Amino acid sequence: MRDVTAPWLSSIEPFEDASTGPAVRGFLHRPAGPPRRGLVLTHGAGSDCDAPLLLAVASAFARAGFTVLRCDLPFRQARSAGPPSPAGAARDRAGLRRAVGALQSLVTGRVSLGGHSYGGRQASMLLAEEPALAEAVLLLSYPLHPPRRPDQWRTGHFPALRTSALFVHGSRDPFGSLHELGEAMRLITARTALVLVDGAGHDLARGSAPLAPIVEAFSRLLRA
Repeated sequence: MRDVTAPWLSSIEPFEDASTGPAVRGFLHRPAGPPRRGLVLTHGAGSDCDAPLLLAVASAFARAGFTVLRCDLPFRQARSAGPPSPAGAARDRAGLRRAVGALQSLVTGRVSLGGHSYGGRQASMLLAEEPALAEAVLLLSYPLHPPRRPDQWRTGHFPALRTSALFVHGSRDPFGSLHELGEAMRLITARTALVLVDGAGHDLARGSAPLAPIVEAFSRLLRA
C-alpha cells in the first residue's frame, strides 16, 4: 500500500507473519534509504496499531531512516475492543518477541522495541527478562501507576532493566507525575533519557506535538 501523503517514505505496507507462535500483524514503514536499524512499535491497552500517536511516531522514525513495524499485540488481534487481561500479558510479550525476530530479518542493524503505555510496559518487562533481545526501548507515556492510585507502582522490574531507555512523558499525565517518573528512572541501571511533552496528557497529544526531539533523543541514546 503506497502512502502518497508521505513522499519521504518508500512505502507503508501491511505486514503479517503467522508462521509460528503468536502472529505478528500490523504495518511496515520502510525508509527511503537502506534498511539499517529497526523499531517495533506497539499500542496501549485501549487502542491498536492504527492509533494516531503510533502512526505519527512510526512516520517520524521512518523519516530518520528506521524501518518501523507498527503492530497489534496478541490481545488486540483476539478482539477488536476491550482491555488486555493480566492472564494474557505473557502472550503479549511473546508477540513482541516474535515481532522483533520478524523485523530483524528485514534490517541489517539491530532492532529496538517501543510502545505506548501498556505496550511500553510489556516491552520493558520483556527486556528485563531478555536484555539482549533489543538495542534500546522507547517508552511512550509509561504507566507508572493507575490514575489516583499512586500506591500501585508498576516498576518492580525496573532494577532488572539493563537496556537503554527513552521515556517520553506528558506533563499532565495522570498515570505518573514528572517527580514520580524521575524517582522511577533512578531504579534503572542502564542509560535513560527523558523527553517532556509540555501540556500533554497520557495520549501525548495524539502525536500532534513535535516529534523530532523524540527521534533525536532516541538516536543519541543509540549512539551513547
